[in-house]
Amino acid sequence: MNGIEKITAKIAADAQAEADAILAQARAEADATAGQWAERAEKERADLLARGEKSAAERVVRMESVAQLEGRKLLLGAKQEMLSQAFDKALEALLALPEEEYIDLLAGLCARAASTGREEVIFSPQDQKRVGKQVCAKANELLAKAVAPKLPDEVTDTPAGAILDKVVTAGSALLSGTGMLTVSQETRPIRGGFILASEGVEVNCAFETLVRLIRPEIERQVAQTLFGE
Repeated sequence: MNGIEKITAKIAADAQAEADAILAQARAEADATAGQWAERAEKERADLLARGEKSAAERVVRMESVAQLEGRKLLLGAKQEMLSQAFDKALEALLALPEEEYIDLLAGLCARAASTGREEVIFSPQDQKRVGKQVCAKANELLAKAVAPKLPDEVTDTPAGAILDKVVTAGSALLSGTGMLTVSQETRPIRGGFILASEGVEVNCAFETLVRLIRPEIERQVAQTLFGE
C-alpha cells in the first residue's frame, strides 16, 4: 500500500471511528430522550387517569345527590297528592251526609256563624230547594234557645210546659232581635254549605271554603295519621 492509500485508509478509518462515536452518542441521547419522554408520558397518563377517576367519582356523587333530591321531590309530591285526596274525600263525605244530618250540620254552623241572627242564608241552587227552609228553621230555634231563659225540667216535661217553653223561647228571640234567619232568593255556585249575607257583609261557610281554610291548621295532624311522621 503506497503512502496515498495509507493516508486515505487512515482518513477513512478516522472518519468511520468519528461517525461511530457520533452515532453512538446520538443513539445514547436518543435513548435518554426517549426515556424522558416515556417517563413524562407515563406521568401524564397517570395524571389523566387520576383526574379521570376523581372526575368520575365527583360525577357519581353529584348524580347521587341529584337522585336523592329528585327522590325527595317525588316523595313530597306524592304525600301532598295524598293529603289533597284526603281533604277532597272529607269534602265529599260532608256532601254525602244523610239529609237529616246535613240539615243539623248546616243549622249548627248557621247559628254559630250568625252575628245578628237576621242574616239571609245563600245556598247552592240544589240546597236552596232541598234543605234551605229546614236549615233556617232549625238554626233560628238554636239562636232563640241561646237567648231564652232555661225553664225548670218539671215545667217543660208537661205538655203545657212544652208549649210555654216555645212561647218563652220565641218571645226571647223576638226581644233580642235574633232567630230571624231567612232563605235568600239568591243562589251561589257552591258545592255545599252556605253564605250568610247582611248589609253587604258576607260570611263564607261554603264547605269547600271551610275545608280549604282549615287545612293549614290540621294538615300536620292528617300527615301524622297518614304517614306516621
